[in-house]
Amino acid sequence: MRKLLIVLSFAFILASCADKGKSSAGGKTAGDTTFLLTGNINGLDNGWAYLYHPEKEQQIPDSAEIVNGSFTFKGTAVQPEFVLLGYDQHGQKRFPLGFFLEGGKINIKGTLDSLYKAEITGSAAQEELKKFNALRKPIEEKQKQLYEAYQVASMSGDGQKAGEIQRQYEALEGENKALVAKFVKENPASYVSAFQLAQTFGYDAVPEDLEPLYNGLDEEIKSSHFGQAVKKSLDAAKATAIGSEAPDFILNDINGKPVSLAAYKGKYILLDFWASWCGPCRQENPAVVKAYNTYKSKGFDILGVSLDEKKDKWEQAIKQDNLTWTHVSDLKGWESDVAALYEVRAIPMNYLLDKEGKIIAKSLRGEDLIKKLGEILN
Repeated sequence: MRKLLIVLSFAFILASCADKGKSSAGGKTAGDTTFLLTGNINGLDNGWAYLYHPEKEQQIPDSAEIVNGSFTFKGTAVQPEFVLLGYDQHGQKRFPLGFFLEGGKINIKGTLDSLYKAEITGSAAQEELKKFNALRKPIEEKQKQLYEAYQVASMSGDGQKAGEIQRQYEALEGENKALVAKFVKENPASYVSAFQLAQTFGYDAVPEDLEPLYNGLDEEIKSSHFGQAVKKSLDAAKATAIGSEAPDFILNDINGKPVSLAAYKGKYILLDFWASWCGPCRQENPAVVKAYNTYKSKGFDILGVSLDEKKDKWEQAIKQDNLTWTHVSDLKGWESDVAALYEVRAIPMNYLLDKEGKIIAKSLRGEDLIKKLGEILN
């Protein structure tokens, strides 16, 4: 189900601010970058707490010993940054709480079994996040209900019902985008606005929707971590917009033979991003097979780009799903160079190219793919 899993996994952090001024700075001076983060987690009396800084691409999280349920972190945050708080559980680090960290005294108080609901005080940006969460809560609840219904339909093999749920979800995502767009326009000086744009509009970005919102941000926010992420998504979206020439690449097929996208010029081709571990991709594959078998004799072909890491799993899925076209991969998973080239952040994702290699459609699913091919090949 397109993007649903990603949205639900980030449900606890999807939010925005309510102030129109530079409230993310919390009234602090530009030099006030030192933070003192204290926390108390009921049910976690000892062990270690971890603070992960994804914006810094940190490999090893900061750590602080938990004594009688309390811990302390000290450091600097030049700008409000989004971080993750975690702990050890059965030898594995878990990070259930995401929040905005900034200079000053910040306190976290929560309970182990519902840490994502912890009370956080002392961060102005986090207060903005909290306010928007309240506005977004009705949409989030509907998303959870749709996800549960989709799981039931998928497990029972009811493809028609799953398709209906997907359409309902996409309509709901439209409501969410409208809510975020309104907020961003009203809060151009908020770090959280850039965060929201990156999370909500970054996937499968539409330049005409995203560019005005990005351009409306203050320059300071554009230069922030999430501001730069939005710009990257916007640039990639322009490069892969309908009417643009698809960026060329070369990847090895399952036999290690280099395959070039440019070699497919002269045919209509579906550039299909997927992976063996992606449930929605595997559920979509029968429709892709149907499209291929229906139109392969009329100048249509498919080039599958896998985001797998394990070659055996990749090959097994190709055989199981009867995907008889050419498949390529660098076996880097989400670190795939081609996925980065096309700014693919969720799968399944596809691009339909004409005989000259120009993108004429994208994100075609199920019968929409069959319908589009019928329009151009019949």
